[in-house]
Amino acid sequence: MQYPASRRIRDLVYETLAAEGRAPSVGELASSTGSDPSRVQELLHELVDAHALVLNAQGDRIRMAHPFTAAPMAFVLTPVDGHDDRRWWGGCASDSFGISAALKLDVRIDTGCPQCGEHLSIAAGPDTPPQREYAVRFPRPAAEWWEDVVGTCTMIRLFCTRKHAEQWTDEHAPSQGYIAAARTVWDLAQAWYGDRIDPDFTPRTREHNQRPLEDRGLTGEFWRLP
Repeated sequence: MQYPASRRIRDLVYETLAAEGRAPSVGELASSTGSDPSRVQELLHELVDAHALVLNAQGDRIRMAHPFTAAPMAFVLTPVDGHDDRRWWGGCASDSFGISAALKLDVRIDTGCPQCGEHLSIAAGPDTPPQREYAVRFPRPAAEWWEDVVGTCTMIRLFCTRKHAEQWTDEHAPSQGYIAAARTVWDLAQAWYGDRIDPDFTPRTREHNQRPLEDRGLTGEFWRLP
């Protein structure tokens, strides 16, 4: 299959994030593709318009390529295999499960409960769901996620219990958001991100993305994609 030039840039970004936990610079991408930096910038903005990447506020560096993030956020992932010294930042709870799914790798996810501050260290993998009754809070409806995608990811947090997620919501954002079981979010991440770095990955339609939500009981207006 003949892919557009932006696809090569997209694949290089994902390859670097998967292998090194960082995003390549515009200069690196230009060198790898034999392109001018200005052309790379054009292609990056094409990918942004397609919701395939997120750039920083200045528009000159890659900020996110879901489920990966190139900047420190609230989750740190390390391989369970002690001989693998890679590290990744997780942008949110669902993306952290998604990194494991995309890499097809068992990982340890470290974060903190926003309500009580308890350190949470979670083993998860493509066949290993979280074992405790953790909860994940989504701050805004799915249709609004891309209005401020970094801000949305920042607030999709993991709580040690549903009760703590409810308490945090009552104190900080009454009657807002949605609280889901972490196991449900883990399961969703397998469907959304499991093939994200496969060579034959094909961007999905809205309808294709809506189905995994509905299959997991995430229905109603809150979960309706734009």
